[in-house]
Amino acid sequence: MTINTTEAPKDRKIPKISVANFAERKAEISRQILDAAENSGFFILENQESPSVAEIEEMFTISERFFNLPEAKKKETPHIKAENTGWETRSQIRPSTGLPDQKESIQLQFHRRGDRSWPQDPSIPEFNKTVSSFMAKTHSLSMDILSIFAVALGFPEDFFAKAHDVNRTNAQSTMRLLHYHDITGTQFPPSYWRAGPHTDYDCMTMLFQKTGEDGLEICPGREAHTSFGMGDHWTPVKAKTGEIVCNIGDMLMAWSDDRFKSLFHRVRCPSVGERQTSRYSIAYFNQANKDVEIKGPLGKYPVMTAEKYLQDAIKRNYGGPTAMNALTAA
Repeated sequence: MTINTTEAPKDRKIPKISVANFAERKAEISRQILDAAENSGFFILENQESPSVAEIEEMFTISERFFNLPEAKKKETPHIKAENTGWETRSQIRPSTGLPDQKESIQLQFHRRGDRSWPQDPSIPEFNKTVSSFMAKTHSLSMDILSIFAVALGFPEDFFAKAHDVNRTNAQSTMRLLHYHDITGTQFPPSYWRAGPHTDYDCMTMLFQKTGEDGLEICPGREAHTSFGMGDHWTPVKAKTGEIVCNIGDMLMAWSDDRFKSLFHRVRCPSVGERQTSRYSIAYFNQANKDVEIKGPLGKYPVMTAEKYLQDAIKRNYGGPTAMNALTAA
């Protein structure tokens, strides 16, 4: 794959959508979100009642406290790849680059809260309670947004809410706390990224960023969820605390028979002279429960369980260049 670093046309904007008074304005909000999903793949939510700016800031504080723990302490919550839980660092190698992402993260699932897949360090006793509350509020907002897609696809309004029951033991929705390492004074080669170009393989991602901690960039041009194709230009997405950057994932792109677009995105590695200190973000991945069948209204793709879909996506996205080349040729 050729990674084109050309800047985006100046008139390309990521739609910002206010979700204030959601129930009363749902028809208006629905039109804006569907337009963004069909044409942009990304959109930014603002003015949401919950989670509030204060709650988002509290989550970033908790996240930073966890990542500031000694590595030996973080290793007490080891990454279990098959379950997508636990802590990892510099372990994701993107097929688009063949190089490891310059970050660490911890993956958390709501139905596992309190078990050993969640940190138990006594220096952060409020971790489980704070994160659980934040996850519940983020999930609730996610289901409001996904109800719009359900209706648009001809499904019952609560279709995706039932498909993403986070209290069931086969739930797959995951919150990911991310820390991009401080690289002050380091000049990485152009092929290095804090997070290499990729698509998400969930239904929809909700990303929280901190003001001043930029780096996220998106790229259009993908027409089918089975393709690695991308356009020529990357658009920076300015970070602002309180806003929620949403993007369609491969699972919803397949579920919608490619109507809603899952686009490539990356986190740029800043050069010497730019802000190179730590960057924090929080991502919530809405991933349907394992036994849910993914079947678009037009039947464009074979029926597949969400468990199988994610297994295949993980192999495709983390199987190295060979896996990517095979997909591109398909």
